[in-house]
Amino acid sequence: MKHALLLLAFLIAGVIPNQAQTETRSSTIDDVAQHLPMASVLVLKACGMGSNEAWASTLATYAATYLIGTGTTWALKQTTNELRPDGSDRHSLPSGHAMYAFAGATALRHECGKKYPWIAVAGYSVATLVAADRVRLRRHYTHDVICGAAIGALSGELTYYIKRRLLRSKNVDIAFTGQTLNVRCTIP
Repeated sequence: MKHALLLLAFLIAGVIPNQAQTETRSSTIDDVAQHLPMASVLVLKACGMGSNEAWASTLATYAATYLIGTGTTWALKQTTNELRPDGSDRHSLPSGHAMYAFAGATALRHECGKKYPWIAVAGYSVATLVAADRVRLRRHYTHDVICGAAIGALSGELTYYIKRRLLRSKNVDIAFTGQTLNVRCTIP
């Protein structure tokens, strides 16, 4: 447990900005921090603090969460065509950074939240900071990050709902071979 907390502290320390960073720079911190909640899930699972599910099932769940969120975010960015506050392009709505951060925080809550509720709070706190920083850096409007956060959280919830409802059957097997993901359904 101490090793897991120490590793998590180092991960968080790596994404907290210092005073030398300027207000107008391109945010590499956001680029890392957006994936911190999902990475924390994997680190905590490796340290024995996550769910008892097989790694293949866990990784398939995370991949599905990111796939649903990414697809939805990309489709909306292409159709809404909203100009960013800094004027750099027309892909402001919704925030992909907020989507990834909240998708990861939702996964963190599902995997560790019952046993360690403070870890879930930390995940959503990091996700909120990522979203707020995107607005501060003038990369997004507030409604962009709210929309991205909702897509991320809902894609996580949808994935876990499908997993609980449809894949808990003994007639469904998921296997990850390292190169392919196989899903087998047996109809009785």
